[in-house]
Amino acid sequence: MDVILQEKNELKTMDESVEQIDPTKELTTEIIKTRAVKGAAILTGRMVLMQGISFFSMALLTAFLSPAEFGVYFVVSAVKNFLAYFGDIGFAPALIQKQEKPTDLELKTIFTAQQLLILILLGIGFLLTFLIQNIYNLNQAAIYLFWALLFSLFFSSLKTIPTVLLERKLEFNKWVIPQIIENIIFNLTAVTLAWKGFGVTSYTVAVLLSGFIGLFVTYIVQPWLPGIAFSVKSFKSILKFGIPYQANTLLAMVKDDGMTLFLGGVLGPSGVGFLGWAQKWAYAPLRFFMDQVIKVTFPAFSRLQDNRKDLSDLVSKSIFFICILVFPSLVMLVLVTPSLVQVIPKYIKWSPAVFALSVLTINSGLAAITTPLTNTLNAIGKITLTFKLMIMWTILTWIFVPALAVLYGVNGAAVGFAIVGLSSVIALYLVSKHVDINYLQSVGKPVLASIFMGICVFIISSLFSVSWQQIIGMVVAGLISYSLTIFMLEPKLPLLIKNQFRRK
Repeated sequence: MDVILQEKNELKTMDESVEQIDPTKELTTEIIKTRAVKGAAILTGRMVLMQGISFFSMALLTAFLSPAEFGVYFVVSAVKNFLAYFGDIGFAPALIQKQEKPTDLELKTIFTAQQLLILILLGIGFLLTFLIQNIYNLNQAAIYLFWALLFSLFFSSLKTIPTVLLERKLEFNKWVIPQIIENIIFNLTAVTLAWKGFGVTSYTVAVLLSGFIGLFVTYIVQPWLPGIAFSVKSFKSILKFGIPYQANTLLAMVKDDGMTLFLGGVLGPSGVGFLGWAQKWAYAPLRFFMDQVIKVTFPAFSRLQDNRKDLSDLVSKSIFFICILVFPSLVMLVLVTPSLVQVIPKYIKWSPAVFALSVLTINSGLAAITTPLTNTLNAIGKITLTFKLMIMWTILTWIFVPALAVLYGVNGAAVGFAIVGLSSVIALYLVSKHVDINYLQSVGKPVLASIFMGICVFIISSLFSVSWQQIIGMVVAGLISYSLTIFMLEPKLPLLIKNQFRRK
């Protein structure tokens, strides 16, 4: 009872802006839509810096490390991600989606439950070390990396509650600080040690150092006093949303990380390294642009679930914002990569993965459309429908990818993923029954502009031999042609962006 009274007093004295994501009369539909657009743009700008560091680091790491060493990190990370699933049964998203402010008892209950799960997982992970080592033929350096990744789970679990508090308050300007610092520390350490010839150990040191520093900074940015407590009532209330949400996560894990583990045995470390390289670059535009929009729009979509007209309008705008950035990036990636791997001496070893990269951009382009839609279904409570879609994608993945990987290797696996991606057309149809989306506006215009840009870039590439001059000419031609085309198709775009940032 004392805890409940204390929480009520804290809520009254807290600045009203802290919980403005909760549905109140002061939070109008127009404010929600404006903040969603503005927040997505601001967070994208901030996160571009962090993601830019990551992908520049990956460019250096793939130059310093062999495909086998890169593949070891890819496989071991998949094992860690598999274990990580069982350390969180939807705690974080359930707390974020919760309409009323979580009590201190609820926060400490979730903290206690999660730490218990993580400790159990650490024990299981260490017990499975010998088995995992034999299955994937890992050396001792790879085992140390596996143990380091296990400890990173513990660091991440300690950050859950402070991170949730920041996201509930939409304080992404603070939320991103630990992310950026941790990202810089990890990549700087990994690249420096890889350059010095430490191989897989570079990742081991980087994981431990960045995880510890990230934990420390998180608690500085969002102070919270951890405590041990447990309430059955609080735990059950969180699980009502958490378990269905986590079921979707489980299927996604089986579909993606589970497939990586399977392919590790079929393709070997070098083959998985090639496929991992192709996936990293093919999905780079999504990590740059889409992830930031999804992070901001989920709470906004949740608040508009009873106003389908305004929800449809906001979802359409979100998809358009993602597509105008992702589509041209993918086209440029496909056209420029073959030249890049030739002009950079240490990148010629990745030539066998260029075709796989080009094929996987199909998945990336479709994900730019379907991910916001499935995110919308979750926000309006249609988690069951999302679960059915995930079942379909998981089954198709395990049918096509292994078969084609056995027959045609890395390129076959990439084609298998692309075939599964094409099934997203079914998702578009199912979502249309619940939310009306203007696909002609949201998707059609970015597609047309990207096609025209691709033609211009291809013409420029054919006029020059493979060189840095050719690559620079392709990039410049792409930027100019796409900018002119998209503004011709959407002449009000600059004014719309300007008005969004003028609104209070």
